[in-house]
Amino acid sequence: MENKNFKTVGQPLRKKDAMALLLGKPAYLDDVTPRDCLVVKVLRSPYAHALIEEIDASVALKVPGMVAVYTYRDVPQKRFTMAGQTAPEPSPYDRLILDKRVRFVGDAVAILAGESEAAVNKAIKLVKVRYQVLEPVLDMHTAKDNPILVHPEENWRSLCPVGSDNKRNLCASETSGDGDVEAVLAGCDEVVEHTYRTQACQQAMMETFRTYTEMDPYGRLHVVSSTQIVFHLRRILANALDIPRSRIHVEKPRIGGGFGAKQTVVAEVYPALVTWKTGRPAKMIYTRQECQTAGSPRHEMEVRVRLGAMRDGSIRALDVYTLSNTGAYGEHGPTTVGLSGHKSIPLYTGGLEAYRFSYDVVYTNVQAAGAYRGYGATQGIFAVESAVNELAARLEMDPVELRKKNMVREGQTMPAYYNEVAGACALDRCMDRCAQLFDWEKKFPVREMGDGKVRAAGVAMAMQGSGISGVDVGSATVKLSDDGFYNLTIGAADMGTGCDTILAQMVAECMDCRLEDVAVFGADTDASPYDSGSYASSTTYVTGKAVEKACLELKEKICALAAGMLGCQPEQVEFAGRAVRRLDGKGEVSLAQIADRSMCGNGLALQATCSHSSPISPPPFMVGMVEIELDRETGSVRPLNYVAVVDCGTPINPNLARVQTEGGLVQGIGMALYEGVTYTPQGKILEDSFMQYKIPTRLDMGRLRVEFESSYEKTGPFGAKSIGEIVINTPAPALAHAIYRATGVWHRRLPITPEKILMGMEEK
Repeated sequence: MENKNFKTVGQPLRKKDAMALLLGKPAYLDDVTPRDCLVVKVLRSPYAHALIEEIDASVALKVPGMVAVYTYRDVPQKRFTMAGQTAPEPSPYDRLILDKRVRFVGDAVAILAGESEAAVNKAIKLVKVRYQVLEPVLDMHTAKDNPILVHPEENWRSLCPVGSDNKRNLCASETSGDGDVEAVLAGCDEVVEHTYRTQACQQAMMETFRTYTEMDPYGRLHVVSSTQIVFHLRRILANALDIPRSRIHVEKPRIGGGFGAKQTVVAEVYPALVTWKTGRPAKMIYTRQECQTAGSPRHEMEVRVRLGAMRDGSIRALDVYTLSNTGAYGEHGPTTVGLSGHKSIPLYTGGLEAYRFSYDVVYTNVQAAGAYRGYGATQGIFAVESAVNELAARLEMDPVELRKKNMVREGQTMPAYYNEVAGACALDRCMDRCAQLFDWEKKFPVREMGDGKVRAAGVAMAMQGSGISGVDVGSATVKLSDDGFYNLTIGAADMGTGCDTILAQMVAECMDCRLEDVAVFGADTDASPYDSGSYASSTTYVTGKAVEKACLELKEKICALAAGMLGCQPEQVEFAGRAVRRLDGKGEVSLAQIADRSMCGNGLALQATCSHSSPISPPPFMVGMVEIELDRETGSVRPLNYVAVVDCGTPINPNLARVQTEGGLVQGIGMALYEGVTYTPQGKILEDSFMQYKIPTRLDMGRLRVEFESSYEKTGPFGAKSIGEIVINTPAPALAHAIYRATGVWHRRLPITPEKILMGMEEK
């Protein structure tokens, strides 16, 4: 398919749901589910670590309108994980719906259900709880082998060999490598060794966590949830409630953003328990405060980098150790950490002679972490890219030239990326194009602007993956319907990413029809073919390939039925979009006629379902350059220009790829400069609203310029790789670099706030 001029793929077409959303039509969970249902809320722990000695809900239940209060005595005692991952999940089974031991400020103590929000709000204050307060483990540095155990329970279990040990507060631990790191480092002219710290970050999606549950006419639990993972959610709820999966039906409406947060089952178990116990419909909607304090934020990580190079800039060795804080529970703990090394070290495959990557993931008594766009690569790339920029400064070498000398190039094997080959890699072209668009040679020198203001620039590059190789499964059903239009049914979830549109574009391209001739449905566990879900940058690459395969199969079936109508053999006809015609030119039948024929006296179903799983995960690549203005009087930083050039293979829809990139850049800028999570000495989060937790607005991000440097990934649909996650990875190291250029101070701990900048300049 290479170099073909596509009709629909590669075109900047409008999202299928754009007008409905723009005009405020009902689309999201609270719009499309009944209002007359039980209101569910959770009473949360005020302590970071405690045992519930006594809990009395008798007074709370007397409030008019109250229906039920459930405590740890009312739930199954079988542990599970809330991580939306393919089974057997690498995340340990360390949760109960409600537990006698509470492990962070905000952990669930009791579930309340009532006829109105007012009744539940009143009752929640009347539940009497007596706690035995225990000493918490709040510092990730002291967690491993600490005598205080976050999970001392005997029924804790790990399903995969990830190096976990609950008796050591270890959620995961591993070391891997290639070559003799110590020997190569000993022979290097320069060794840069520093530790970089990234904070826990909130996804801050506009729609908070929310779920509606009811019993359907067949006695099954029907769950409508704002989730990225309908099939994993079904399994997780079955595990949590200890009921057969066949008794659960999950579907998702439009999702108001997820960014990974909704790859964890945060809210669903609470209304599900209420409905399962009472038989009544129930709904739970998280407040923003709950999202901030009991959600599933990015893992706080500390990454130690040792980088060895020669005076000419040849990078010979990389040694990376990551300490990751999973918090009170292990969701995504064992898996996010791997990306901090496996998605940063391979960027320097060029001349790398040896590498080592080791990590520990520890339990602590703070809010449990989860999945967030970038999924560990963001943290590791901040560290490794900062170390490379520090090397460039030490060698007095242009950081762009340093990267060109060492970067991975097409055709190279990447030992630190599971020995995959960079089959399609335009990273070198991304660097050249970005430098040209940004005007790097002119903007890299530091420029004094007067009034204490200074302008400076920084650079970083990044990689990610396209799905989880050998694990993720994407599926699609394509069906020909009356009048000759197509139905596409998927199990992937559109979170505003536009996957409904791009997958429909692929159908339109394969079946040679208009985009409006493809109706999309999903995701629903009863109706959709199995799909792992929307995470790990998998939808375009993995599910897209399934769409392509299903269309090819459907074409064959359409041609077979049409050949019968035309009185010839299938090999004597050709598919021509809106018709099938005989190769000898002696007749044709329209797609509408074929569709009608399929509905009368026919034994050949004109539909195809295909699944796809890839043995490899081709990385998208990206280069980002930022220009800032820094005020030396106040320490404030203003991003002026951000230029990003992305290699995501063939962009299926350049408009949607562009807005994905812009959104990721803004989230990355927020993580680098503004967003911080701080705890009181008792383990309570201070930033529990958007008043305290600062996310960037349109005024904070300067001018963004996004371009694509295409490569052709032959294993992807139409040459495509992923775009969803890579786009968040360059801002933090690029901004840290620019701030160093402006002040002479390296900041190795995010966020880089004006206070830290001023104090850094004073110390210097």
